[in-house]
Amino acid sequence: MDMGMAGRTALVCAASKGLGRGCAEALAAEGVNLTIVARTSETLEATAAHIRRQSGVEVKTVACDITTPEGRAAALAVCPQPDILVNNAGGPPPGDFRNFTHDDWIRALESNMLTPIELIRATIDSMSARGYGRIVNITSSAVKAPIDVLGLSNGARSGLTGFVAGLARRVASTGVTINNLLPGMFDTDRIAVTMAATAKATNISVDEARQQRMKAIPAGRFGTPDEFGRACAFLCSVHAGYITGQNWLIDGGAYPGTF
Repeated sequence: MDMGMAGRTALVCAASKGLGRGCAEALAAEGVNLTIVARTSETLEATAAHIRRQSGVEVKTVACDITTPEGRAAALAVCPQPDILVNNAGGPPPGDFRNFTHDDWIRALESNMLTPIELIRATIDSMSARGYGRIVNITSSAVKAPIDVLGLSNGARSGLTGFVAGLARRVASTGVTINNLLPGMFDTDRIAVTMAATAKATNISVDEARQQRMKAIPAGRFGTPDEFGRACAFLCSVHAGYITGQNWLIDGGAYPGTF
């Protein structure tokens, strides 16, 4: 299927590895020119070089913390008017809500709610003026089924979800769509850290911890960044213009509900 995106431009956040990289690679495979953002320059440049070799598209890099005003300014200076915006940032740490400080909440909100909103605000009007735009926010399956120890993530990401629900309907007639991708368990560095912590806490091996977790997923496995990226690419394509304001749960069937 021709996604109809060749020659478009995309700004992809937290794209040096994991789900962000999966999205960047899938977009590049469709001929989309990229500006990719991450904090660690060395990893970012290695990813950019790989994507250039694989796809031949233009890949610009911005090593910055996208959750800060300075980082957003740096990214937007390089890619001020993207056709596609993929918002992504690492999740806040788990814990008991009683131990979360005011500063913990502010950091979570800045990272997982306010930064995406600021980037949307900076880019959406130019998308509307051109009659085409795709905004995809990578959130979490915890938005659909909250996880007790992820209170910071539950709260901040749910706030973004509510904001998007209203805005998506306001701009739909201009050719701009806004959707959220809700990942479950994916085989990334973040899950590796989680599995190591689980193994240590339960006195089992990391492999045993992984196998136990996968058994709880109907698909019987973790997802891959590649398949996540392809879902993102479809939402960004010309074929997804009638999909907006939606929360796509990608979790191998782990969520048991109908709605």
